[in-house]
Amino acid sequence: MTIGLAHAELMAVVTAVTGDEPRVMTVRSGEALPSGPFELGHRTLQSGLREWIQEQTGHPIGYLEQLYTFADRDRNNDILGGRTISISYLGLVREQEAPGAGRPAWHGWYEYLPWEDHRQGAPEVLGEVIEKLRLWADAEPARRHERHRRADFTFGLDGGGWNEDLTLQRYEMLYEARLVAEAGGADNFGRPMFADHRRILATGVARLRAKIKYRPVVFELMPESFTLLQLQRAVEALAGLGLHKQNFRRLIEQQELVEETGGVTSETGGRPAKLFRFRETVVEERALSGSKLPLSRN
Repeated sequence: MTIGLAHAELMAVVTAVTGDEPRVMTVRSGEALPSGPFELGHRTLQSGLREWIQEQTGHPIGYLEQLYTFADRDRNNDILGGRTISISYLGLVREQEAPGAGRPAWHGWYEYLPWEDHRQGAPEVLGEVIEKLRLWADAEPARRHERHRRADFTFGLDGGGWNEDLTLQRYEMLYEARLVAEAGGADNFGRPMFADHRRILATGVARLRAKIKYRPVVFELMPESFTLLQLQRAVEALAGLGLHKQNFRRLIEQQELVEETGGVTSETGGRPAKLFRFRETVVEERALSGSKLPLSRN
């Protein structure tokens, strides 16, 4: 759809958790997120997006929620001539093969945002990022104090600790400091993406990290039956944090989010583990009252 010199497109951050890793559906051999123009023939924005995702990736989409609208002047608008407005969505699925026409492939979140994975403590790349940010802050004496203060807050160096919800702010600071390839600088941390698609991915990661704290959307990503360890590993993967096992299980039980299936699995390698399923009634109950998944650290 064209509005004056503006072109509207639909874009999706389609997320799955597989093998304890959060993954995003990409096209163009990992360089872009699935997207396509919104056309007048589409009944709704969501129906248009579902159609494009199905065509490009061959993957059906269940859960979708609108994420953000991107319309900055400095977006890559040369291809269509004029400003491109991207209406982005967050989609949650269970990973399956994607045989679509857009060279679809699943890639790990942390390929693109490696400083965000703190499950085993602060990642090695974070030290390099901080060092480069310090140099950037010092390069402009008039703004040195303000830049250092922002970096300390955004990257958890001000005594407040790492805040997993600041994913977008961290990427935008690296962009401002020209520490990502998309900004045209000599440095690059993480795998680049086309135009501002990595920024949109960071927006989706931040939204989902915040969302799992008050809505049980993580169950959109789980198989029909699962162990409590598998559930914890999925939450840890999304949050990029290691969680306290006993606290996690205590809060899951207190909120009555799951119920036993009566089955067990020996795939954990140790004693057979009980299998659980998501309580169907929780969907309606928690949609109104909210449901917090415990993100207390190890």
